[in-house]
Amino acid sequence: APAGTFLGFMAEGTLLARRGEYDKAVGCFNNALRLRAGDKHCLVARSRCHLKLGHTDDSLRDAEAALQNDKTFSEGLYQKAETLYTMGDFEFALVFYHRGCRLRPELQKFWLGIEKCREAILNCVGSPSSVKLENKEDLCFVSRQAECKKANQKLQIKLTKDQKWTRKQQPVRNPKMERQLLGELYADKAYLEKLLKDEDLMESTMKQGIKVADLVLSGISYLDTRSKFWQQQKPIYARVRERRLRQQRWIRDKKQKPAEVGRYIVKSMEDIDLLLTGDAPEESCRKAQRVLKTVQGWSGEDVPNKNELIANLYSCIGNAQLEMGRVEAALQSHKMDLECARQNDLPDAESRALDNIGRVYVRMGKFQQAIDTWEEKIPMAKSSLEKTWLFHEIGQCYLELNKAEAAQSYGQKSLQSADEEADAEWQLHATVLVAQAQVKLKDYRSAITNFEKALEKAKLIRNEAAQKAIV
Repeated sequence: APAGTFLGFMAEGTLLARRGEYDKAVGCFNNALRLRAGDKHCLVARSRCHLKLGHTDDSLRDAEAALQNDKTFSEGLYQKAETLYTMGDFEFALVFYHRGCRLRPELQKFWLGIEKCREAILNCVGSPSSVKLENKEDLCFVSRQAECKKANQKLQIKLTKDQKWTRKQQPVRNPKMERQLLGELYADKAYLEKLLKDEDLMESTMKQGIKVADLVLSGISYLDTRSKFWQQQKPIYARVRERRLRQQRWIRDKKQKPAEVGRYIVKSMEDIDLLLTGDAPEESCRKAQRVLKTVQGWSGEDVPNKNELIANLYSCIGNAQLEMGRVEAALQSHKMDLECARQNDLPDAESRALDNIGRVYVRMGKFQQAIDTWEEKIPMAKSSLEKTWLFHEIGQCYLELNKAEAAQSYGQKSLQSADEEADAEWQLHATVLVAQAQVKLKDYRSAITNFEKALEKAKLIRNEAAQKAIV
């Protein structure tokens, strides 16, 4: 077994994947699977990396393995659908997007997957109304896979001694259109086609026994296939039309009336919140960043509460980044929220920013910085319930720093505020905190008394997990 722990390899692999080092991430996930074979979360993570590297067969194999023992595993269903979509199997991808959507209808990514599959299929075959089938005796149905296989066989070039290293004649494609489809890869394809003209090079063989001609032709064939896939996914005419619509929307947005601006802001903030609560933090972050850029380009006359809105968007970006595990970026975003709030005298935004900064510091393990931040927020707390939570979190931080007396003091303050609100659940949390601090102080008799009180509260609110932990 490799030296290390399963969770350690998983954490390292996830970090490397976020940095874009997918080869190294695959190595970490391989080690993790040696320690815990068949772990579905690890298989899905490795499948994502394989997909980023273009290893679609390996990606599909891992996604199917993740679903082997749990057919309702939503992450596995989504990853299999994504892999099938990338492979061009839009119909099968649509099936798995639908399965995932039935199991987790609240996840936006399944709905987006269904929409993009439908669009890709329509781009390939057109709308159903445009197809008319005739019932003839010699009508036969061939599966899409068989058709693709047959088409690929036609593209294979069998070279003889008398033949030159050239491809079969393909329909002439507009270079401008091909350049748009392939993007940066267009230069690579042009280079490979230039190599085909070098007959001496094409007749040579590499050390591994692979013919240079076969290697070059396979590269060109792959780029042709990708070009067709991207053309099916979003044809050139669709891209041109989309670009025009974007330009029209941009011009229209600049001339929006105040009421329309208000509706746009409300709708955007709702979408950002829904994406974050719907387990799509990356999409939520991107949307918030786009809206922030748009709002910053508006004048104060268009948006009277512009500064407050900008602060709120920084807060949304920070929360999404924290969900993605990007703690340093999240800390920076929340600090921008705090700076904006202080510059524009926004006390509510300042309180919110201090709250979030404290949470990020806790995630980073910087408990003293979290305490300093939250203690600055205490005078801004508006309700006893808010103070209850705040005192409890500060007490927990002191407990992590082995400062039991301070932890007990804040636990008692939290309990007092919870009593004022008559909130049984927070009374339970505060009492447990006090008891834990008393254990650290070796005041066992008082700790037992408080644990017994906490047990009664847990029974009152029927929290079985808390009851077991307290006992």
